[in-house]
Amino acid sequence: MTYCVGLKMRAGLVMLADTRTNAGVDNISTYRKTTLWGRPGKSVLCLTAAGNLALTQAVVNRLRRGLEDGRHLDDATDMVTAAEIVGASIRAVHRADGPALEAHDTAFNVTFLLGGQMRGESVRLFQIYSAGNFIEAMSDTHYLQIGEHKYGKPILDRVMGPDTRIHDAIKLAMISMDSTLRSNLSVGMPIDLTVIRADTFEYDLERRIDETDPYFLTIRQRWSEALRAAYLDLPDPEW
Repeated sequence: MTYCVGLKMRAGLVMLADTRTNAGVDNISTYRKTTLWGRPGKSVLCLTAAGNLALTQAVVNRLRRGLEDGRHLDDATDMVTAAEIVGASIRAVHRADGPALEAHDTAFNVTFLLGGQMRGESVRLFQIYSAGNFIEAMSDTHYLQIGEHKYGKPILDRVMGPDTRIHDAIKLAMISMDSTLRSNLSVGMPIDLTVIRADTFEYDLERRIDETDPYFLTIRQRWSEALRAAYLDLPDPEW
């Protein structure tokens, strides 16, 4: 399992992904689940993955070398086309590996978040499913999650909005991830943070954060203290 979250606002995009994969309690590994594409001054893309690691890597490898029909992410002129290319890569991997997986009673399980901006468009964010179809975060949806998402969802529902500042979105993503890390052992450090500011067509920040990162430790400690303080400040029941 994994946890990836993308937060979209007018100011840009914040994406955060963990790196833990496991096939049992004694077989835990670390793999980067974030892949970046871009053409300076024209496009900037961030792809995060959840699901079967062999399958997600196969999808990314096909995207890197281009599809059999000649399409390539670097050639996409809009974000919908980019999402369609990712979907086509998923379906190509399913055609190649699906029968073997079915023979071994293994589900074809992959999901992706694709966020970024193409020149002439605003920042956009998509969730792409195992079938290759996708949804987009629209005006009333300010974030998307894949993987073990339930623990990190409440803070996003309460706070995230279109006018959220980039730095506030980073804090929200950190709190959302920390909540998931505390409640699910299948999600683990280090985590990869990607920040894209609108209309810059470059990565504002790419950072790997481990257990010793001072800022992440501060967020973890102060959020825990704030929750405890808020709980203690609640009135006692009158009945």
